[in-house]
Amino acid sequence: MVNNNPDTLDAVFQALADPTRRAMLALLADGERKVGELAAPFSMSLAGASKHIKALEQAGLLTREKQGRVHVCRLNAAPMAGAMDWLRHYQAFWSERLDALEQALRQGD
Repeated sequence: MVNNNPDTLDAVFQALADPTRRAMLALLADGERKVGELAAPFSMSLAGASKHIKALEQAGLLTREKQGRVHVCRLNAAPMAGAMDWLRHYQAFWSERLDALEQALRQGD
């Protein structure tokens, strides 16, 4: 089921707005990662990476599980479904207009 709650949608788009967080999600799409593994590709402190991870977690885009002293993160793509539904509406909007433009240009030949 898609959650179209405006607060949830805002949190997802806010989380996806940052390139570091998008890169972290791409890493998680390949499988679970420890926090240190998520932080490693970026030139930032572990504390800085943890802030990005927390933003993704608050948006519901990842889950974090403590295994002993290690925190393991997993992708949760479900909240992106609401964002995709919202974007799909505008895809139809632009498709209709681009189709009309193409038709107008063909008639002008």
